[in-house]
Amino acid sequence: MRSPSWTWDELLLACALVVRNGWRELRVGDPSVTELSDLLRALPLPDRTGLADSLPEYRSAGSVSRKTTDLASNHPGYPGRPTKGGKLDKLIIKEFLAREAAMLQAADAIETGISSGQLALIPEQPDEADEDGTTAAEGRLLARWAISRERNPALRKGKIAQVRKLGLPLRCAVCAFDFRSAYGTLGDGYIEVHHLLPLHISGPRETKLNDLALLCANCHRMCHRSHHGASWRTPGELRTEMERSRSRG
Repeated sequence: MRSPSWTWDELLLACALVVRNGWRELRVGDPSVTELSDLLRALPLPDRTGLADSLPEYRSAGSVSRKTTDLASNHPGYPGRPTKGGKLDKLIIKEFLAREAAMLQAADAIETGISSGQLALIPEQPDEADEDGTTAAEGRLLARWAISRERNPALRKGKIAQVRKLGLPLRCAVCAFDFRSAYGTLGDGYIEVHHLLPLHISGPRETKLNDLALLCANCHRMCHRSHHGASWRTPGELRTEMERSRSRG
């Protein structure tokens, strides 16, 4: 049995290590390679349960070191001959070159989630990957964590109570859809909540009610959808997208 292909989340963490090393490869004896190997073997990725125990070479220090070579040697400024690598290797390099700070923040957030044990407790979420299997630029695990936070019943209930206390209608902050107006009593009190900042920027801190916005299901999905390098949108950004689309039409 061979080790499975590297996922986007794994490459994100490996590339972050390479970037922090000045876009240079790391050898097997480097302590940071061993640390990353241990972290990767603990990632709660789909279909990987028990793999670290049954397959010793799975994300071993040697395999991590080889991957850092793939990533370092495929950097546009690498002076030598690049290793073959893979399609995802080149895509993750491109993403880091375009938005290094955000990608490093994402790697930090994943590492925090694993070391604290929080990510291991969160089950897979239906929308953590798009229909075609693509994931957010910040990784599937952060998308899972963010979606699970937004589906916290206590947070949603608290946000709805806050809005009602202010005497405001429960309607979408993007398109103004009102479930009560559309569906009568069936839609009374129904609305979804969305974090105004992605988890890799806000950090895994306690969510405040003012961190949340009310959205209809359609706008919420569009705020999370990966598209043209963006994987998170505020209600204002999505509203701008809608207005731009209408002006073109």
